[in-house]
Amino acid sequence: MTEHSPLLAPDADADAQTRRAAVYLVMAQIPEGKVVSYGELAAMAGLGRAARWVGRLMSQLPDDTRLPWHRVIAAGGRLSLPAGTAAGHEQRMRLRAEGLTIVNDRVDVRRHGWHSSEHSG
Repeated sequence: MTEHSPLLAPDADADAQTRRAAVYLVMAQIPEGKVVSYGELAAMAGLGRAARWVGRLMSQLPDDTRLPWHRVIAAGGRLSLPAGTAAGHEQRMRLRAEGLTIVNDRVDVRRHGWHSSEHSG
């Protein structure tokens, strides 16, 4: 068997798994009736300013996930999933069922924003 250099470092996949696990762990803690932005979720998971990476990760969640994906929104309280899509409709329906008011595709983050006590300073 011949040795050849891999295209990716051997630990690259393990690093991605660790990053995913950190995001999922924080996401699972978002309480009902609260929201957090992609960027805040990234920061709470120890990933710095990886908001876009978190967004891509969330777009790959399986349909039957039990994670509260609907509680993760864009910066400034903006709902990033289009209203006319199935996922956008489901997100709005779930948030309203949890008591959030949506006005002009935005949630009041002052009222409904979540800041994990272990991550707030």
